[in-house]
Amino acid sequence: MSRKASRITLFSLATPQMRAFHLSWLAFFVCFFAWFAVAPLMPVIKGELHLNAAQIANINIAAVGITILVRLAIGPICQRYGPRITYTALLTLGAIPVIGIAFAHSYQSFLIFRLATGAIGASFVITQYHTSVMFAPNVVGTANATVGGWGNAGGGAAQGIMPLILAALVSLGVQHALGWRMAMAVPGALMLVVAVLYWRYAQDTPEGNVPELRRRGISVETGKQGGRAVFIRASANYRVWMLAIAYGACFGIELFIHGVAASYYVQRFGLSLTDAGLAAGSFGLLALFARALGGIASDRVARVFGLDGRSLLLFGLMLGEGAGLLAFSSMHAVGAAIAAMLAFGLFTHMACGAIYALAPFIDRKALGGVAGIIGAGGNAGGVGAGFLLKATGNLPTALFDLGLIVLACSLCALCVRFSLAHKRTEAALYDQAIAERRQPVPVGIAA
Repeated sequence: MSRKASRITLFSLATPQMRAFHLSWLAFFVCFFAWFAVAPLMPVIKGELHLNAAQIANINIAAVGITILVRLAIGPICQRYGPRITYTALLTLGAIPVIGIAFAHSYQSFLIFRLATGAIGASFVITQYHTSVMFAPNVVGTANATVGGWGNAGGGAAQGIMPLILAALVSLGVQHALGWRMAMAVPGALMLVVAVLYWRYAQDTPEGNVPELRRRGISVETGKQGGRAVFIRASANYRVWMLAIAYGACFGIELFIHGVAASYYVQRFGLSLTDAGLAAGSFGLLALFARALGGIASDRVARVFGLDGRSLLLFGLMLGEGAGLLAFSSMHAVGAAIAAMLAFGLFTHMACGAIYALAPFIDRKALGGVAGIIGAGGNAGGVGAGFLLKATGNLPTALFDLGLIVLACSLCALCVRFSLAHKRTEAALYDQAIAERRQPVPVGIAA
């Protein structure tokens, strides 16, 4: 386990593990904020660019579609070059299309920029990889779920904040047509600021940065294998694909709701742009605690039931998500709709946290590939949901069908099983982490 942290000292930046913890969720938050910044502004953009329903559906699909390919690639790249370089590059390059959206004046140019912004959705894989190599088995589920949840909250924050930024600009005399374009500069600038912070303060592993360690001939858990070898090894493990399908049924639903919720509340219930943004944003803000709760629950269950307990917990959470979706699809009053959305959203976020609390134990030697494939599965689910909506042409019908799909996909969690030898190895590492946690920690140091 090397020098992985066996505890989370939340208010400390004294160690590379905790700096990675805080920088990774911050970078993910900013990326998610930028990724979904345009969604709550779509009612305004739709009118200006004269977009029809089919074009909007294509834009929503494009926003998550390209992320599938980038997530598949980013995991092995991260394992090869380290999360510090990879995240800095993604933040810097990703800011270009985010700001570029402000200069779109046609459906075609808007679609291209929206497609390109989908690449920053791969930030999730780097976030999960970085904390996975920094934290020990007894807390890695909590660490992964917490940084994932706090980062995912960026999507909810964008739903509520971007309409407020637009409203502030309009109150200063800026026209709507120019205001939404000026507003898009905010997430792009934030990405560049965080890129500098990540480069300056992040460290790849507890031992140091991957390129430096490689030059010194030090063998570390990351960086030994080429990207292709890591991907092939991960893709040969059936458990990876089971979790990829499960993640598609959880995070894919989350992506889908982020993309359509604001417009749905405007069109179905007649809410204002600001009120619809706040209603839709409440779903994303659940991630502030719900993902972490899923990871914490997984770590607690693992104390008694081991790896099998993590899989059973995921199964139960996905059942709750599917049932909640079925209920949400039948709501006709805005209050009941918001309550149902929050209910199934709680299970959705917790299930996402439980999946990445299980992912680090699939194959430690191909962690980048595992994280990338599972993450890509989430976006594939979002794309599939988009095509389902396009085919049905009716959001309540699509939501009902998605509820049934989630219930079916929950069976994938039951298929994630491990050999007795694998369980014994992980149990030994878990016990080692607990023993290290019980050791006294010198003042100012977080183990």
